[in-house]
Amino acid sequence: MTSIADHRTPSPHVRGALRSRLWRVAEALATPRDPGHYLDMVNPLRGGADLRGRVVDVRPEAGDAVTVVLRPGAGWRGHVPGQYVRVGLDVDGVRRWRSYSLTSTPSAEGGHISITAKRVPDGIVSAHLAQQLRPGDLVHLDQACGDFVLPEHAPGKVLFITGGSGVTPVMGMLRSGKDRLRDVVLVHSERSAADVIFGAELRALAAGGRLRLVEQHTDESGRLDVGRLSELVPDLAERETWACGPSGLLDAVEEHWSTAGLADRLHTERFRTELAEPGEGGTVRFTGTDTVVEADGGTSVLDAGEAAGVLMPSGCRMGICFSCVLPMREGAVRDLRTGEVTTAAPGDGVLVQTCISAAAGSCQIDH
Repeated sequence: MTSIADHRTPSPHVRGALRSRLWRVAEALATPRDPGHYLDMVNPLRGGADLRGRVVDVRPEAGDAVTVVLRPGAGWRGHVPGQYVRVGLDVDGVRRWRSYSLTSTPSAEGGHISITAKRVPDGIVSAHLAQQLRPGDLVHLDQACGDFVLPEHAPGKVLFITGGSGVTPVMGMLRSGKDRLRDVVLVHSERSAADVIFGAELRALAAGGRLRLVEQHTDESGRLDVGRLSELVPDLAERETWACGPSGLLDAVEEHWSTAGLADRLHTERFRTELAEPGEGGTVRFTGTDTVVEADGGTSVLDAGEAAGVLMPSGCRMGICFSCVLPMREGAVRDLRTGEVTTAAPGDGVLVQTCISAAAGSCQIDH
């Protein structure tokens, strides 16, 4: 006769020991790979796996832009409208990371997120996004980051100033804040009406009274004159302002707001860094793989390494997030923004931002 005790559920300790034993067996069978690699093949979006996203849809937008809808893995922690996400794509055997604004609401259907990117001339990743990605493909993700966001309690009066693809983080705010934003003005600069990303949606919001939209089409009217913004927005001084776009536009906005004593009411987001004139270039040696690259003075150490197949850490790629910092054991690099040269004697290990540093002669990067 079988006793009742024979049918009891094993204790947590016994179950844990059994799982550990089974995992060790799986490790032995899977060697030289980790069993997790095989689980990733079956369920790449599972909890505990490296964060990835599966492409749900790819749709064209105006102005050579494309929106990619993703279903993020179980580890995704969500985002605040206005933030961006780093996306990793394997292009020609090299994993390349770029940062893109999130244009979806945090409560989008199915838990999906979307990024919208404008194709950059000679841009390897933006071209891949637009031409190669298909529904079902996987991309690598980091968690959302960035502080170009609205406060929890939105101001009574808001002004957005955007140029080109600078409208993308603002679109995320507008889509998410329809019930929070009561008095909104958007001044947007773009080459033509047909090139305005989300143009139809923005105009529909304006027609419905959700915002006042001012479009500056540079092909017809020239560049936006920041000095005349008060004519377009008479109560400008009463508005909390968020600005995103090309460096020239943001430089003018920051100067104007500072002169007017309104700098504390201005929030800016820069996508690309204005570069100084190229330097002399030189030889970059990556000590971890003993890879040697000849790079010109206008190519960052990060881009030079990636082009040579060296897997490099990176983030914003414009000198803000410091995800790309690596030790320079010796040599010299030049800051692509300012032209300032940083040197290291043999063994120094001076930390440099590889995304905005180019070789200024020979240098050795510890990676």
